[in-house]
Amino acid sequence: MSDAAAGNPALPPPSPWERERPARPQTAAQRTPLSRERIVEAAFSVLDRQGLDGLSMRQVAAELGVTVSALYAYVSSKDDLLELMYTRLFDGFTMPAPDPERWREQVRDYARAGRKRLLSHRDVARISMAHVPFTAELLPHVEGLLAIFRTAGLPDRIAAEAGDLISTYIDGFVLEEGMWQDRAAARPDDGDSSLARPDWREMAGEMQNYFASLPPADFPHLRALADVMVTDSSDERFDIGLEIILRGLASYLPDKAPDA
Repeated sequence: MSDAAAGNPALPPPSPWERERPARPQTAAQRTPLSRERIVEAAFSVLDRQGLDGLSMRQVAAELGVTVSALYAYVSSKDDLLELMYTRLFDGFTMPAPDPERWREQVRDYARAGRKRLLSHRDVARISMAHVPFTAELLPHVEGLLAIFRTAGLPDRIAAEAGDLISTYIDGFVLEEGMWQDRAAARPDDGDSSLARPDWREMAGEMQNYFASLPPADFPHLRALADVMVTDSSDERFDIGLEIILRGLASYLPDKAPDA
């Protein structure tokens, strides 16, 4: 039975000037189905806006316009959500095949990528430090890093600790950067020069001048190193610290030339 026979007049065919137009949207907008992916994205939005201390299941539910109970069909708890968020950061990242001739470069690339990953969202370093990376999704990354160290020739005991050492360095460095960023954001804009900057650019000059002004008899080394004690680039500081770690690890490699 047609709509017309039922008392509802059938819609006329579109006019010629409407034939190329897209279909008219439905009058009632359909709600996008809830999913684990949408929950994680909403959680990152809350995290970036309010920080880890302000992240809660209730806030995530409000971001999505759903009840808190609806979230538990996809995540079991806030800790489960944090784990999903941390794991999401590794999407698209793969470990290279270990190359003993390029192991330092491979570790540098891994560390720089790790820092960039943690800087992509607010307070992720805090999540990382509280998260054990031995989940099914992250184990291949742990395995790949250990493979780089062992293939390079590091003794097993050193290789076992090196992965944790690198991860702790990345987490700690980014955590410090985040603290400076939060301090800068919280400082009122009163027109005064702020010392709270994540890249230390404003702080570097003042610290260098302060060290240089110390009594030489009491602080000869601080005075001597004043110009290099504080750099104005977080990237430079990160790379120097990483190089110190890599040279320390390299000292454990077996001598390739016994008489060297």
